[in-house]
Amino acid sequence: MFINETPEWAALGRSMLTALAKLNAEAGLIGDGFALVVTVKGADGRPHGFSHRGDVPIYPCSLVKSFHLIHALAALEEGRAEPHGDMDRALRDMIRYSSNTATNYVIDCITGTTGDTLLQGAEYLDWVSKRERLNRFFWALGWPEWEGANISQKLMDDTRYGREAQYAGPEGTNLNALPALAAARLMWELFHGDLPLSAPVRARAQAILQRDPKGVAALEASYQTSEFLAGDLPEGVEVWSKAGHNLWTGDAKTSWFKHDMARFAALGRRPLTIVLMTQGRDLAQNNPAAFPAMGRLIWDMTTEITQL
Repeated sequence: MFINETPEWAALGRSMLTALAKLNAEAGLIGDGFALVVTVKGADGRPHGFSHRGDVPIYPCSLVKSFHLIHALAALEEGRAEPHGDMDRALRDMIRYSSNTATNYVIDCITGTTGDTLLQGAEYLDWVSKRERLNRFFWALGWPEWEGANISQKLMDDTRYGREAQYAGPEGTNLNALPALAAARLMWELFHGDLPLSAPVRARAQAILQRDPKGVAALEASYQTSEFLAGDLPEGVEVWSKAGHNLWTGDAKTSWFKHDMARFAALGRRPLTIVLMTQGRDLAQNNPAAFPAMGRLIWDMTTEITQL
């Protein structure tokens, strides 16, 4: 695990889990039903924090879009994808408004695939190999946290058809999956670590992920801040985030998830990264204030340990 879990962080993590369970008991937040990773850049420059079920692969919904952003920007910089206006628009919209259509366009551009009717034999195997570029890019980075991850499936508003259903498997055995630690590591590497991006391209990725929780755009549900971890933060906190949210999709394996991966920064404090992944109808559908309350709780409980 890339996080250094000091005794101080371990104790804080236990207290935080107890407080979160108490806060959300009626919403169905139970210990084995969610994953949480909290990390901060320590005084030694290393990532410090704690993880609860952070190595468990979970259906990630739209958290995968932050990974596609990094991969697409690397492909553009390396010349593996052609820059053009629609690509720029799609990179923006798949993050800012969590557009599945934009995401699937980006996937097509960086893998040379399309999703449609059934394929057979060598044609299907060639298609699968191209789509698996999405996973191979991150495997090549050598992150242990990537174990169990899969981000090669397109983003769907309901059930899958044709080659997309074929690729996901008859029982959904090849659906997307992501450990919370992999999401936390992506945020760490983007801001503090080593990604195959030049400084200007890294800055572009950071700018696309940045949010304004108090701005006009935040009034739109698709902007995914007001009902997520950033929804109840104090004035002046900067936010970079990507959320994921599925209600009923027609497939129990991909339904009732709500996630957020967010980085918060404020004067006098080291930037804090939180990845929270949950499953359950109550949290996903019936408690829009739960994530903002949890984000504020974690922010307040980490005040002392993140002070400069």
